Amino acid sequence: MPDAIAIDALRVQYGTFTAVNGLTLGIRQGELFGLLGPNGAGKSTTIRVLIGQRTPTAGSVRVCGYDVVKEWAKIKPLMGYVPDRDNHFDEFTGRRNLEFFADLYGVPRLRVRDCLRMVELDDAANVPVRGYSLGMKKKLLLARALLHRPPVLYLDEPTANLDIHSADVVHRILRERVSEGATVVMTTHDMAEVEKICDRVGIVCKGKLVALDSPLALRQLHTERRADVIRTDGERASFDMDSETDRQAMAALVSAGQVASVRTREFDFHATFLKLTGQTFD
Repeated sequence: MPDAIAIDALRVQYGTFTAVNGLTLGIRQGELFGLLGPNGAGKSTTIRVLIGQRTPTAGSVRVCGYDVVKEWAKIKPLMGYVPDRDNHFDEFTGRRNLEFFADLYGVPRLRVRDCLRMVELDDAANVPVRGYSLGMKKKLLLARALLHRPPVLYLDEPTANLDIHSADVVHRILRERVSEGATVVMTTHDMAEVEKICDRVGIVCKGKLVALDSPLALRQLHTERRADVIRTDGERASFDMDSETDRQAMAALVSAGQVASVRTREFDFHATFLKLTGQTFD
């Protein structure tokens, strides 16, 4: 099956500044893909190209087989977008905001009710959006993007300003869309979020792709396989789980009942990013 999104040697410049520098990336149909990197890495610029807000300086991008520059009119009905900042009509209610876009999409207004319920805003449907919290406004953006059931969905920091429960609601919705065959691309700073819901992740730095794999594979590749032990006498020791000698030494302590606690090393994304790029993740 061809990729839902095919990015080939994409380059985007703002004057003399290169925001995206030769990015090549294929995103599969029915995949929840995380684009991860620090501020200024090129994530949002890549999304702007995908949603037609920025023309590539060089390279090509195809969405559902269509060229984003030459065939944009065919792509636009196929995508939904959740920006990192809200752009609602604040004087309208949540319901009226969605009805406005439902009419533009030619979607029955019953779909508005369903989308409000999906993001748990049905109780606030008749409240003017200026009275919404930042998290409620973020969820209303998602409801708007889902109105026409787009096969491709882009989200820029979709859980920013959300509490834990609301973030879980968003995660569930995204996984449901993927299970139905949609392709979802989200940018984030949060590796924990990527590990929780994404099928694959691309790590970008200075407009270039520096790693591409499943979250589990990245964890396995870059996590230290070490166990830190506190002995019953208070002494501390560290064992390399890739070393037969260390494994035997640790097993001997355990067998002798001389281990008070054991802790394995956790995946450290910041250390991994430093190793991959030579710079810190800010």
